[in-house]
Amino acid sequence: MEIVEREARAAREALAHVTDARVDAGLDRVVELLSERAEGILAANAADLEAADIDEGARDRLRLDAGRLEGIADGVRATRALPPLERDLRTWTLANGLVASERLIPVGVVGANFEARPNVAVDIATQVLKSRNAVVLRTGAAALRTVTELVDTVLRPALGDAVGLVRTAGHDGAEALVSLPELIPLVILRGSGASTASLARRAAEHGVRALAHAEGGGVLYAHAAADPAKVEQLVRASLDRLGVCNRLNLALADNDELAEVVARVCGELGIDVADELPPNREWASEPGRVGTITLRRVGGVEEAVRAANEETSGLAAAIVTEDRDAADRFLDGYRGTAAFWNAPTRFTDGFALLGTPETGISVDRFPGPRGPVTYRDLCLRQYRVVGDGTQHR
Repeated sequence: MEIVEREARAAREALAHVTDARVDAGLDRVVELLSERAEGILAANAADLEAADIDEGARDRLRLDAGRLEGIADGVRATRALPPLERDLRTWTLANGLVASERLIPVGVVGANFEARPNVAVDIATQVLKSRNAVVLRTGAAALRTVTELVDTVLRPALGDAVGLVRTAGHDGAEALVSLPELIPLVILRGSGASTASLARRAAEHGVRALAHAEGGGVLYAHAAADPAKVEQLVRASLDRLGVCNRLNLALADNDELAEVVARVCGELGIDVADELPPNREWASEPGRVGTITLRRVGGVEEAVRAANEETSGLAAAIVTEDRDAADRFLDGYRGTAAFWNAPTRFTDGFALLGTPETGISVDRFPGPRGPVTYRDLCLRQYRVVGDGTQHR
């Protein structure tokens, strides 16, 4: 708790220096430092990989190389190119002469707890700073060396103490991060389902708002009017990476022919096919089962919609069909964050959809940020009212 408090207080004090101009200059410097400090970052990552006892999906998420570092830099460049937030949304005058305006103001210090993915440290930190908030990061133990190197040699030199880091591998650091509402009122949670759900509950108990990305997994429904060639293409496109949340998790097919297409492609890709998926299970987060999908026969659009809505996380679902009416019924009935027609759920991603790196994907089922969460979502609404001293109720 003392470690998190210290980082949060330092980040809060640095907020006075978080201006649009300084953040943009800092993001330019982040790009430069990612190149200048690449050798040290990759060495730290190699040490993390050597020490990590994790499955192949998690290892893939942890691994950095020159290409992935450049990909991180591309994300920072994209963030730098975004316009500063428009703070003044609208202004109006009341009948009594009061002038009211609706504005966006920063949250303050935002916490971020995420799985062992070093790129997420940079994505979240730069997005949070772009929204003119400060951030305290906490990563999984497997990535701590790499993330520490990124914070100490890239993020802090470029962006200052507005970027904090919980420098401990224990889960106590994550629990402390969601327990300090006065210092860290908002926490972004990303990671495996059970631990993230537990942290979300703890945050609620302490009055901390959590944007939680606990479960993922995409649905692909092959409707009776699907082109088998498109089904094959979309299965391949949905399984190009296994250790990501928006990959194919549950395949639904209206008939044996289409189910056989899915099974055949999975066999060619070395993917195991299960015939039953316990509700909300994401194979990408299952140790030893990352190379698995579930394949099931369904009896039409309504049953497919029910399965997608009731038996999955609600992250994303796609329908493959040449029947526009069937597509409309599926898209209208699905209540998740992203719905696709003849396109893979892999595009459920802030950068891919919005041109903006995301801090995570919120699958909340109530108003507020939902889907890919970007810098535009990390603000509070405020009303400003100006009178002339004569108004009264």
